[in-house]
Amino acid sequence: MTQNITEQLSHDWLGLAGRVCVVTGGGGGIGRAVAVNLANAGAHVAVIDRDERGLEKTRAELPGNRHVVAPCDVTDTNSITAASETIEKALGPANVLVNAAAILRPGTLDNLSLAEWNMVISVNLTGYFLCAQTFGRQMRKQGRGSLVHVASIAGSHAQGKSGAYSVSKAGVVMLSRQLASEWGPEGVRSNVVSPGMVITPMSQAFYDTPGVTERRSAVTPMRRIAMPQDIADAVTFLASDRASYINGDEIIVDGGFTRTIMNLVPRPGHD
Repeated sequence: MTQNITEQLSHDWLGLAGRVCVVTGGGGGIGRAVAVNLANAGAHVAVIDRDERGLEKTRAELPGNRHVVAPCDVTDTNSITAASETIEKALGPANVLVNAAAILRPGTLDNLSLAEWNMVISVNLTGYFLCAQTFGRQMRKQGRGSLVHVASIAGSHAQGKSGAYSVSKAGVVMLSRQLASEWGPEGVRSNVVSPGMVITPMSQAFYDTPGVTERRSAVTPMRRIAMPQDIADAVTFLASDRASYINGDEIIVDGGFTRTIMNLVPRPGHD
């Protein structure tokens, strides 16, 4: 027994080797970084996204050859079902689901259209629920599994002029907690990673604006903006056996940014 544990710690410390890990939104950004991380840990990775060109780019970056990419619209139950059947036939039932698909449609709430509101909620929240349902059934049959949902610090700190984005990410946090409560007794964990400022294709336009990267870095204690790999590392940990007793929790990956709020309070003689 001791020898088996030692071998696992030395050769597969994360306990992900051979596991079937599904990543939504894996056609780029955080999702792609997560998919590559999991593959490097020995997992069999299934990447789903509606961006087919992005999927092919991700496939090219995955080490090994026992991986699957499948076009999928996470807002469409039929599309999710078709993707899940393709994945299960090729790799077997899912052991891990990482919900990373997301969109942003900026706008103030006074003139935000219902169509834009529904679009963001459907991808960022309803899509997470639908994928959790579909792949969670496979995990519950096995009596074990891990769900990791990528939310945002905007889910706890309202971001003005972001349309439905903050609301959708707040919903993700509560969805994860409810899944953890309901499915924990069946061996399935559910946790959240909430990034702060990250340079991704979705946010790239902000950082292309002169001075923005420098200004944002200056208000972050780590003095830099995160890259997708920073988020992928936290996701990989929560997906792994090393987090086997973490359930219903949230890891904030923001370089300490949200811990600086008291610095905004004027303190005469200390400013």
